[in-house]
Amino acid sequence: MALNLSVLILAKNEEKNIEDCIRSAAFAGEVVVIDDFSTDRTAELAKALGARIVQRALAGDWGAQQTFAVEQATCDWIYFLDADERISPQLADHLAALVKADDRQCAYANSRLSYYYEQPLRHGGWFPDYVVRLLPREGTSVTGLVHPKICHPYREVKLPKNEYLIHYPYRDWTHHLSKMNTYTSLAAQKSYDSGRRAKFADVILHPVWASFRMYILRGGFLDGRIGFILSVFHYFYTMEKYVKLYYLDKTNRHTGDFS
Repeated sequence: MALNLSVLILAKNEEKNIEDCIRSAAFAGEVVVIDDFSTDRTAELAKALGARIVQRALAGDWGAQQTFAVEQATCDWIYFLDADERISPQLADHLAALVKADDRQCAYANSRLSYYYEQPLRHGGWFPDYVVRLLPREGTSVTGLVHPKICHPYREVKLPKNEYLIHYPYRDWTHHLSKMNTYTSLAAQKSYDSGRRAKFADVILHPVWASFRMYILRGGFLDGRIGFILSVFHYFYTMEKYVKLYYLDKTNRHTGDFS
């Protein structure tokens, strides 16, 4: 009897990731891929592995896309999985047991272990990085553009840290920098829309604190060279975010040299 679980994956041009991602979810009753009209072989490869493909444009709204994915599920339990993630065997076993127990009063959060250039990031705030992923389909929706919030009426339970998702957040440094640019723009706009404004002191002080906290207080130095590099990048990520917020209500129009 098929497990009463729908694994939901959002994807666009993920042909390098999608096969391993789907294989890690093979224990589920169904895998549904919401494909944002990929121009590579993502849909073809996913279909070949037995996934059901539904095409829909993301249109810049991750939360709405995930809510749409929930609506496509045919099982009573759902699990959100990103294309750059893999369900570890120990996590898969526990998820299957929880779905079979069928206690629909709980939503379950599992840890995530990120890898970068084949090195696990266990410090600096990267781990355990708990995320709610397994929950009943009924009453579940998602809000938020890039960092969505799962809305549900259930009691949240954390699974053991050693039952984790494997996460590959960046393909390379170019991808890392591209994400930094996108996320800092969205974060600055979100803060601005909520009424927050930045002073120039924020541009100076917040990056120093953010980097210090990641590298020293959260033990990023224990991850070696990559821990140092990522803490420096976090400095620039934070600075870029506050610089963008600082300049959002300022003009970029040259008005001098004319009479």
